[in-house]
Amino acid sequence: MSGTSVDGVDVALCRFEEDLTQPGEIFLEVLDYSEQPFPQEIRAQVFEAFQEKSGPAELCELNFALGEVFAASALRGLAASGLDPAQVDLVSSHGQTIYHQVAAGHRLSTLQMAEGAVIAARTGVTTAYDFRTGDVALGGQGAPLAPYFDVLFFSHPTRNRALQNIGGIGNVTFLPATDTNGVNKAPLALDTGPGNALIDAAARIFSEGQRQFDDNGAMAGQGTIDPAWLAELMAHPYIRAELPKSTGREVFGDAYARRLVEQARGKGLSPEDTMATLTAFTAKSIATSIKRFSPVARLDELIVSGGGAHNRVLMEMLGEWLPGVEVRHHDQFGVPASAKEAVCFALLGYELLRNRPANLPGSTGASRQSLLGKLAPGLNFAPLLQKFGPVMENFSPATGPSSTDTNTKENTSWQKMPRLKLRPTNPS
Repeated sequence: MSGTSVDGVDVALCRFEEDLTQPGEIFLEVLDYSEQPFPQEIRAQVFEAFQEKSGPAELCELNFALGEVFAASALRGLAASGLDPAQVDLVSSHGQTIYHQVAAGHRLSTLQMAEGAVIAARTGVTTAYDFRTGDVALGGQGAPLAPYFDVLFFSHPTRNRALQNIGGIGNVTFLPATDTNGVNKAPLALDTGPGNALIDAAARIFSEGQRQFDDNGAMAGQGTIDPAWLAELMAHPYIRAELPKSTGREVFGDAYARRLVEQARGKGLSPEDTMATLTAFTAKSIATSIKRFSPVARLDELIVSGGGAHNRVLMEMLGEWLPGVEVRHHDQFGVPASAKEAVCFALLGYELLRNRPANLPGSTGASRQSLLGKLAPGLNFAPLLQKFGPVMENFSPATGPSSTDTNTKENTSWQKMPRLKLRPTNPS
């Protein structure tokens, strides 16, 4: 997958196993992970699409060009692991989000590009793709989807956890302890607002394109937060919006970042002070969302993933604004922070083959649970169906929980989900 930062294609090679005689557990082995380079010419075209400078002809071509980029990235990742595509059951591709429309007065819609048929043709492997549209078709926002992985992997019997991913956009999943004297609260997820998008854009502006991000928060660490301007930023309508909440670059993208940099210059702020305040905007929007929407009074742990987890200044700010909460790095749990979203969509592809729904209607706003993704047949399509057809579960949409049925199905369906356990990779 490629996130809203468009800084590379994340490739995770995963193995999933289940003992069908003892349902309820999925074993995950992350065999390899790599970040493949994004061709600069295609990256520039993606940013033009972000800025709505592309017409139908350019978008049509971009969809297929991105398919080529993702296919090449998958093949390089396999080659580096010493595997042949014939050894792989499924390529699972999130693609590249181009636009995410959830504004009031507009039709809910989302657009991810990287044509699945191209990936299947180049790799020879059946490809699952376009995961968000299934949720949107049922009235949801199609985001966030990573919480499905969070629920399966991070739920804990006694600790209240929040999983914060900081990519271009920030999103959080709340996981109340599962054993609370018989009173089980459902997971909840939402986009918190800007992640790295504004920080990265400012780094490009101040360096005239020489730096793509603020490495480890070095520039922000040399500056001072402007409290008055930070208060203005925190008054953004999205920060005050109610649930369900999802957003993207169409709100917190380069155009907004350029306006903010101009504001900062008008206030006489140095580049370092500007970067410090923008980093604080990300940190405080996360902390504010956690305090406002957490379904539990006491949060034990905040587990951080995504590129923002490598920003020392940002992590320190989170610790400061969330006193009493242990801030932990995703790497400590066996899945690299940068690999999380790629692993998540590998899981969603696996669940599609198992015929299991993978959205959380209470977080996305969908009317019910749904299977997510589409399949582009590869050379292995018939053997794949023979392998997974007999073990598909009997999911009936008619019995899927409604997002409005908060007292029964919505609060209990998540408890019936399988649990995901990490199986350490064999060093050999």
